[in-house]
Amino acid sequence: MKEIKNIIFDFGGVIHDIRYENVGEAFVRHGITNLGNFYSKDFQTEEMDLFEKGLLSPAEYRDYIRRMTGHDLSDSDIDDIVNAILIDVPAERVELLIQLRDKYSVYLFSNTNQINYDCFTVRLKAKFGFDIFERCFDAAYFSQFMHCRKPSPDGFRQIIAEQHLDPDKTIFIDDIAKNLDGARAVGIHGLHLANGTILDLFDNEGKLKAALE
Repeated sequence: MKEIKNIIFDFGGVIHDIRYENVGEAFVRHGITNLGNFYSKDFQTEEMDLFEKGLLSPAEYRDYIRRMTGHDLSDSDIDDIVNAILIDVPAERVELLIQLRDKYSVYLFSNTNQINYDCFTVRLKAKFGFDIFERCFDAAYFSQFMHCRKPSPDGFRQIIAEQHLDPDKTIFIDDIAKNLDGARAVGIHGLHLANGTILDLFDNEGKLKAALE
């Protein structure tokens, strides 16, 4: 295996457990049943894409949801629906990330949005008593602040430039295979977390044991 010095983790589906179906089910609870494939792991609307790039504000996105559904949902209702995707971050994953920083430079690159971000940052600080993004990572990158989302190579280029990373000594871990394309386009190794959790990727000493693709 090549020497890996830097690890970039995806967030949702890799560190933070999520369930896409929860969003559709939350819409149904509000009497909205004709969403089709609006929210899924592999598809999202142009507006959701813009929202994750920070090119739509939360207020604009909420107005879009009201227009799309034809329902006069409150801001709070919409936030509850959008945040339904969020489950939890198990404590053992946070413990692993802290351990990994003894051996690697550890980074985060997440496609997210401001409504989710505002929710999970508060929840996770309340759960752990500290900011996991400061404690677990050398730097954390979120799509709405970068105005760029995976699988575009631009986000990976920004991380490489700002953190002075050698791509050949860097690996990116994501649960969505197509997101690895952007990393590989700039020379970063990709690892698809198709099954299991990040705990399965490291030995007891925190050493990466998965083969590189």
